[in-house]
Amino acid sequence: MPAPRTDLPHHVLPLPDGRLHYTQAGAGMGVDAGAGAPILLIHGSLCDYRYWRWQVPAFAETRRVIAPSLRGCWPEAQPHPQAQYAVERHAGDLAQLLRALGAHGGAHVVGHSRGAQVALALALQAPQLCRSLTLADPGFRYADEPETPVFYADAVRRLRDGDTEGAIEQFIDTVNGADTWRRMVGWFKDMVRDNAATLLSQVREANLPVDPRDAAALSCPVLLVGGAQSPAKYGTRQDRLQQLLPQARRARIALAAHGMNLANPRAFNRTVLEFIAQA
Repeated sequence: MPAPRTDLPHHVLPLPDGRLHYTQAGAGMGVDAGAGAPILLIHGSLCDYRYWRWQVPAFAETRRVIAPSLRGCWPEAQPHPQAQYAVERHAGDLAQLLRALGAHGGAHVVGHSRGAQVALALALQAPQLCRSLTLADPGFRYADEPETPVFYADAVRRLRDGDTEGAIEQFIDTVNGADTWRRMVGWFKDMVRDNAATLLSQVREANLPVDPRDAAALSCPVLLVGGAQSPAKYGTRQDRLQQLLPQARRARIALAAHGMNLANPRAFNRTVLEFIAQA
């Protein structure tokens, strides 16, 4: 398999209270690609738009692709106040991004992990901007479930004590499985290190729940994607969503855990594109 793209074009959108960094490619962007609503890719914790290196060029063959770095992430990764580094704020930022880029008819929104909660928030805030919704291994808590301790509290303590490497190793191994960090490739480790400080912001909103009544109100087509080897908690989140959204489609990516779009990009890309084509 060839090395992932490292030359993704970089753009900046000024916002009233900051700016949003993003990459885009595909139809209308100087690439010979087909028409149709764009695809918006939303990364999860400790990541940025570079996380989608296997997806941007593949999706751009037939669609316009937009992949932002969420507010507070690389290349401006630093601890942010809760009001700025929050799921609802991220969703508002992305609505502004889509409108600024002329996607007034909406996009096919794909969110991974924490990015899945951002994607869901966007679909609820601005349903006219969400043509379809793909949620890959969402990990959020539902509002009618008991609050649980932050699973990465120890990682945050290590980060505050100056043990950045130990903190991110603990976090990555928790979400994807034991020994994941040691086995990860260099570019991924560099990206995670670049975003380590975002954990200090994220911990303030770690138990922000999703109201099941809101989720059940979704009217757009929904795809729930999980890694076949992902930790069990991600499957239980999707099981509940399937109950709330009986019309939702479900898919599992073989030979992959939580980072399914990196471990088996061909299967992930095919699954998402087939869903979008039918949405």
